[in-house]
Amino acid sequence: MAVDQRFYELLGPVAVAELAELTGAELLGDGTVAVNGLGAAGHASAGELCYYDGVHAPAAGDISETAAACFLKHEYADALPAGVVALVTALPRHAHSVAARAILRQRTWRDAQGVAAKTNVHETAYVAPSAVIGAGAAIGDRTIIGPNAVIGPGVQIGRDCEIGANVSIRCALIGNNVNIYAGARIGESGFGVMMGPEGAEDAPQYGRVILQDHVTVGANSCIDRGAFDDTIIGERTKIDNLCQIAHNVVAGRNVLMASFAGVSGSVTLGDGVMLGGRVGIADHVKIGDGAQIAASSGVFREVAPGQTWGGTPARPIRQWMREIAWLQKQVMGDRKGK
Repeated sequence: MAVDQRFYELLGPVAVAELAELTGAELLGDGTVAVNGLGAAGHASAGELCYYDGVHAPAAGDISETAAACFLKHEYADALPAGVVALVTALPRHAHSVAARAILRQRTWRDAQGVAAKTNVHETAYVAPSAVIGAGAAIGDRTIIGPNAVIGPGVQIGRDCEIGANVSIRCALIGNNVNIYAGARIGESGFGVMMGPEGAEDAPQYGRVILQDHVTVGANSCIDRGAFDDTIIGERTKIDNLCQIAHNVVAGRNVLMASFAGVSGSVTLGDGVMLGGRVGIADHVKIGDGAQIAASSGVFREVAPGQTWGGTPARPIRQWMREIAWLQKQVMGDRKGK
């Protein structure tokens, strides 16, 4: 999807040849091609720049045929779809992040000093005197913004919401009747780390957070914005205090998440999923509709709809309970032997 211009200012178009010079990448193709946006490799749109940093040669569909150009390693350059310009480099993701700074920038608090993007707060909304509202943000009917809350530039908040004290929200679209309790952090950059010439660096994140209607986010919980796509929390999902939801997570409707749950990047949670306290889910795992995960479990593989799993690594609940019972028998047997 295209980068949301409510949160990012486009600086382009920029010719591919300029990006090659800026990053030191080897240009293979037409350097006059114009780049005017960023996208994920698999579905970059026309005019968008992407990168491929896989450990295997890209298969069909891994790199979009409509992308303008793609950073990738030399050994994969011949695998690009026809018409996509190759930018060859040893560190594709790092080069992409460097090029991104020439294509767009995140809107900042300095933008609030201008008069072009006025803040739109409905007359029936209440904003505490100590709250800060960024340029271009919109606050809907009867919504309450608590003390010391920080609503970033371009953030859109619907009607009848309650945003607690010391909440911060950026790069996010918030539906109606949403409750976000004190100290929650919505839309910060996710934990993306890439290797640069001098070691580990933070990978920039250009997506959004979308909280649909009637969502509740507990105190001091964090929901990271997507890397390119969105982090989405479905209608009537309820998140307890002190939970962590990483970038690109998609949670369905009526998901229940108890405190200290940690959901890694690009996880999919189906409708009605229930996560006990301290559940941890590894990245790119899919949890099917109606599945339940017992407290303190660690999930590393797909869970089918309607199943209940527990343990670390998590497995079907009956199998887990049988293993616990067998282990207890062994322990008791050892004690009797002594």
